[in-house]
Amino acid sequence: MKEKRKSRVDYGKLDAFKELAQNTAKITDKSIDGLGVRFVEESRRESVQLIEMEDCYVAHIKEGLGTKSAAADATNMVWKSFYDYMGQDAVARIVNSMAASGATPLNVNMHLAVGDSAWFDNEERYFLLIKGWVRACRIAGCVFGGVETSVLKDIIHPAHAVLDGSAVGIIKPKKRRISSENIKEGDEIVLFGSSGVHANGLTLARDIADKLPNGYSAEMNNGEIFGIALFEPTVIYARVIRDCLDRGIKIHYASNITGQGWRKIMRAEEIWAYIINKIPKPQEVFKFLQEYGNISDEEMYQTFNNGAGIAVIVEPRDTPDIIHIADGYGIPAIEAGRVEASNAKKVVIEPLGLEYNDE
Repeated sequence: MKEKRKSRVDYGKLDAFKELAQNTAKITDKSIDGLGVRFVEESRRESVQLIEMEDCYVAHIKEGLGTKSAAADATNMVWKSFYDYMGQDAVARIVNSMAASGATPLNVNMHLAVGDSAWFDNEERYFLLIKGWVRACRIAGCVFGGVETSVLKDIIHPAHAVLDGSAVGIIKPKKRRISSENIKEGDEIVLFGSSGVHANGLTLARDIADKLPNGYSAEMNNGEIFGIALFEPTVIYARVIRDCLDRGIKIHYASNITGQGWRKIMRAEEIWAYIINKIPKPQEVFKFLQEYGNISDEEMYQTFNNGAGIAVIVEPRDTPDIIHIADGYGIPAIEAGRVEASNAKKVVIEPLGLEYNDE
């Protein structure tokens, strides 16, 4: 019998803290009165927060990479350092979420915390990290602004690092803003393909690797090495979203599929049913994780992206154009489903008989 893994993050506990913080934060909204700007209250529940100015929105985001760097440290002595991919993963997580708001990222800064300054003795590792960060910023079309470092002795394990970053972006003109208030019944859901696990579900993936006889060196059914497939760098969707907006396509909503897997499709505050009737073919690494982790379909799709990196909601007439634009960037995209009226927020994956509610 397939059961939930203890290594899965309990997002209910995290969300309770976030909800309290968001609700309490409202008392600070008037702090910027008199400056001719306004904090966009509804953005508080999104990944990207917005400040409305006269002719544009200024966007801000801070995102972390999670535990993927710990897996990179574990494989460093086996094949090579994957820290250039870690840099791309971290930037992608930031700019993809920013793009989902309609914002163009302007600069992305790195925040790196370590448990011991000896972490920097490995010059190849940090050189590759910077290289990957720069490459990702160039792909996304933004500036690498700078780095903030800290040593947190007795808090972070001396062998590891906590990698995250922040970014500022702009939505100009204002009509480019992507807001869930534009979602309508009958809208279609387009899923952009992923390159692999990206940066979500790594806690579970690491747990599975630790229990395999050959660990990250295990060979998958297609002959690829599990650990190498695990580090396929995250796809950067920011340019694609920007291109769609440049061509006048009205995106009603977009959701970066990171933590909580396909449950992220129903992130919008409004109540809708998101009906998925076609799913992308997951990469071999997902099949491997499911088999050797003894994971149910239900757990897989609320932990991993399973071949889908971002969900975009548009009017049916715009679906073919979005798929064509994504294809031009080498990113597969499919018409995956539709939005329906509902008395409860939910994601229904019809081919697998799965339903996730907003609980």
